[in-house]
Amino acid sequence: MVTDVPTLSARLREGTRAEHAEAESEGFVERLLAGRLDVAAYADLAAQQLVVYRALEEASGRMRLDARGRTLVFDALTRVPAIERDLAHLYGPGWRDAVVTRPATEVYAARLRDVGGDLACYAAHAYTRYLGDLSGGQVVKRMLERHYGLDGAGLEFYTFAGIPKAKPFKDTYRERLDGLALSGPETDAAVAEAQRAFRLNRAVFAELGTAHP
Repeated sequence: MVTDVPTLSARLREGTRAEHAEAESEGFVERLLAGRLDVAAYADLAAQQLVVYRALEEASGRMRLDARGRTLVFDALTRVPAIERDLAHLYGPGWRDAVVTRPATEVYAARLRDVGGDLACYAAHAYTRYLGDLSGGQVVKRMLERHYGLDGAGLEFYTFAGIPKAKPFKDTYRERLDGLALSGPETDAAVAEAQRAFRLNRAVFAELGTAHP
């Protein structure tokens, strides 16, 4: 009897369902999306995203040298320049001196630097960040527009100019994930690392919640 083996993308989706729900229910996220905070709270979030995405995209640079890993690296996903433009809009020209990096963010970035050269771990972190940006991130964008008077300026992070239609791209990305042909242990490691990525992100939200009650 032939038993279907779940794909990597399916394992990642199912394996992180609980962690995903917990991150979304973090108080800071709920208050921000309900319009109960202010633009400064969003600006603080953007500052943390810059640190995380710098580390992730440094790992992407390493993956470009990996025969399998390079298939997951798309220029259209690069977020760091967009975040920097957002911060310049939100904080002004002196934004580099104005932003504060939270301790949990430093931990998150350090983890990315530590494991970003490993294909399974890179796949886990890229999956949680980029597919999240193209999915729930678009809902976040609409809520920020609605509640805080933001438009394109300040929200470039959520705008993927090189990806006109998210669904076909996400389908392609999942196909690339599944095409990595990870071994059983590598797949298990990817799922565990994706769960860890959600917990690291939730820790950042928790610290932001303390700073913006």
